[in-house]
Amino acid sequence: MAPPDDPDHPAVTMRVHPDLRFLLPPGRRGGHLSVRAWPTDTVGHVVQDAGIPLTEVGALTLNGEPVDPGGRVAPGTLDVDPVLRPQPTPTMPPRFLLDVHLGTLARRLRLLGLDTTWSPDAGRADDAELVARAADEDRVLLTQDRRLLHRRALRFGALVRGHDVADQLDDVLDRFTPPLLPWTRCVACGAPLRKVRRADVVDLLEPGTLRTYDAFSQCTSCGRAYWRGAHASRLEELVDHARGVVAARLRAAPP
Repeated sequence: MAPPDDPDHPAVTMRVHPDLRFLLPPGRRGGHLSVRAWPTDTVGHVVQDAGIPLTEVGALTLNGEPVDPGGRVAPGTLDVDPVLRPQPTPTMPPRFLLDVHLGTLARRLRLLGLDTTWSPDAGRADDAELVARAADEDRVLLTQDRRLLHRRALRFGALVRGHDVADQLDDVLDRFTPPLLPWTRCVACGAPLRKVRRADVVDLLEPGTLRTYDAFSQCTSCGRAYWRGAHASRLEELVDHARGVVAARLRAAPP
């Protein structure tokens, strides 16, 4: 319930950076919001009540002074800026956990050699289980569910921008600039690959594949076999583009 419109409740004018305004309710995306807060509200409560997950927020300033999300709100002007890119992660290289709706993105991150946990069974896990797993494994939780990012127990999370997987991948790479090691992980389960002899995978492949190719890798977990087939040129283009996205963000980053 919103606080009453009286002098005992702090009046706050929120100035929201243009990069975050899409998170505001329709009709309030001009960037300036006048709100009344409860005296016990924190700055973080006010920001999240406006629809902006704190995972997407960088600097907060109240009346020109830096303020922590856990600090008590006070009357005046609250400036809300986006998280700076590239964004640090709890581990380097970063480790990701994706919700059930981002399976295609998970496969592309694995293709690039990134430690990525995703399962079609994740849909059976509730939000609390996903958040707990991300914390236990020091993973960044990637999702397009803003409600999930509002969970107080979530330590590291990110709202994935983009409707198609190409835009989603660009967003994640631009935000975290992870080191890329393409062709080193299984796209099906995410485990590392190891180089093997043709004889080690002969029972897994069609005769035509065995006659045509002589370099193979195999997943160390699920046993799936990999080789550079007819689709390799298309995937190489994806890898080259990904490297370009990371390089461009690193060049643009302040020293």
